[in-house]
Amino acid sequence: MLDGLRMLGHSLLGFASFWPLLYALGATLLGILIGCMPGLSATLAIALLTTLTIKMPPNDAILILICAYVGTIYGGSRTAILLNIPGTAANAAACLDGHQLARQGQAGRAMGIATTGSVVGSLFGVVCLALLTPTLGEVALAFGAFEFFWLALFGVMMSGSIAGSDPVKGWLMGFLGLFATLIGQDGIHAVNRFTFGIKDLEGGVSLIPALIGAFGFSEILTVLAEPASRATINAVDSVLPRLRDVLVYWKTILRSGVIGVYVGILPGVGEDMAAWSSYAAARRASKEKEKYGKGSVEGLIAAETGDNASIPGGIIPALALAIPGSAPSAVLMAAMIIHGVQPGPMLMVNQPQFVYDVVAMTLMATLAMLFFGLFLVKPLLAIVRIPRVIIMPVIFVLCTVGSYAIASRLFDVYLMLIIGVGAFFLRRHGYPIPPFVLGLVLGDILDKSLRRGLTLSNGDFTPFLARPICALLAFITIFTMLMYVPAFNRMVHASWSRAKALVRWRAVS
Repeated sequence: MLDGLRMLGHSLLGFASFWPLLYALGATLLGILIGCMPGLSATLAIALLTTLTIKMPPNDAILILICAYVGTIYGGSRTAILLNIPGTAANAAACLDGHQLARQGQAGRAMGIATTGSVVGSLFGVVCLALLTPTLGEVALAFGAFEFFWLALFGVMMSGSIAGSDPVKGWLMGFLGLFATLIGQDGIHAVNRFTFGIKDLEGGVSLIPALIGAFGFSEILTVLAEPASRATINAVDSVLPRLRDVLVYWKTILRSGVIGVYVGILPGVGEDMAAWSSYAAARRASKEKEKYGKGSVEGLIAAETGDNASIPGGIIPALALAIPGSAPSAVLMAAMIIHGVQPGPMLMVNQPQFVYDVVAMTLMATLAMLFFGLFLVKPLLAIVRIPRVIIMPVIFVLCTVGSYAIASRLFDVYLMLIIGVGAFFLRRHGYPIPPFVLGLVLGDILDKSLRRGLTLSNGDFTPFLARPICALLAFITIFTMLMYVPAFNRMVHASWSRAKALVRWRAVS
C-alpha cells in the first residue's frame, strides 16, 4: 500500500509541469467538444488522436488519449440534456431524465448534476483503478463464453425495467435490437444472415449509425411532426452542482459507482451498459420511481456516475490482463503497445510505475473535466436559446456526417435514415427506444457467446447452467423476470416483510 502511494505521488509530481498540464486541459476540452457532436464517439476520438500523437513521448501521448477519452464520455451528456440526442452511446440513458429537466426549465441544474455524477463517478473509478489493477486477473479470467451469454441476456432482460410502466414493450424493443444484431455475416462461420442478397447488409447494422438514427433523426422527425416545446432556462436556475443533490442521493452515487466499475471491468461490455445498469438499479431501489423518465435527478445522477466510473473500470483489465473492458479502452491499449508499453500480467513486474502513471492521468482528466464542466455550462446553455427549427438542420448535417465518418459508407447514412423513421413511428406508439439500443449493444456479445459456448461443449447446454457463475447469473436473470409477474412479486415482498419483522422481533427480544 505504501509503495503504491509512493509511486502515485511520484507520478503526480512528474505531471506537475507546464506541458503535461496543457496537454491535459487541451485534450479534455477537445474530448468534450467531440462528445457534444452526435456520431463522433470516444473510440473515433482516441483512434484519430493516436495517429496525431504517435511521435510524442509515451507518457504525453497516453495522457492526451486518456483525457480525450474521459472528456468525450462526459461531453456527450451536454447534447443528451439539451437536445435529447446523446453525444455518445454511453449518454443515451442521460436523455431520459436530463432532457426532461431541461424542458422543465432546469437545464442548468441538469448539467450541474451531470457534472457532479461524472466527476464523483470518475474519482471513484480512479480509486478502484489504483486498488484493483494488480489483483484483477483471478476475477475477470473466470468469465468465459458461458458466463458472457448470461450476462448479456441479463442486460437485455433489464429492458423491462428501463421501459417504465409497460415492461412488455421494453422487452419487445430489446429483442428487436437483438434481432438487428443478427443481420449480416456472422463472425464465426462467415454465413450471411437476413441479408436478402444485399451486399451492404453483409457488414451488419453498425452501432453508431443506428444510434444516431434512433436518437438523432427520430428526434428531428418528432420536431417536424409536432412542434416541440423549447427547453427554457429559468432565470434562477443555478448551473452549479448542488451539494444537497449529492448528499440526498449518496447511496445512489455509491451504488452507481460500484456498478460502473464492475461493468467496466467485464471485458467487452463498456460504458453503455454501465449507464443503463446503474439507471435501472437506481430505479428499482428508488422511493420516487414515478419521477423516472419525467425529470428524475436521481436517475440522471445514476446514469452519469455509472458511465464515467466505467472508464477507469475498463482500463483495469486492459492494464492487468491485456483484455480491454470496452471499445475505447481497446484502442487505448493498442496505443500503449505502439508506444512501447506491453499491458498484461507482467506489467506490474516490468513497468509498475506505468500503472500509477495511468492512475495519475485519469485523475488529471477528471479534474480538467470538473473545471470545464463548471466553466462551460453557461456558454453551452446558449444552445437551448436557438430555435429548434434552426438547430435541427444543423443536427441533421451532423447526424449525416457522423454516420458516414465511421466507415465512409453511404449505406450507413441510409441505415441511419431508415432506423430513424422506424424509431419515430415506434415512439409515437409508446415503444421506448433505449431498450432497442440495449439489445443492439448486447446482441453481438450474446450471439457470439452462445455459439462459442455451444462449440466448446459440442452442442451441450449443460455448462450454461452447471458452472457456478452461470448458475448465479441464470438465477438472477430468471428471478428478475419473475418479479414482473404480479403474484410472484407480491409473494416475494410478503416474504421479505415477514423476514424483516422476524429480525426486528429477535433484536427486541
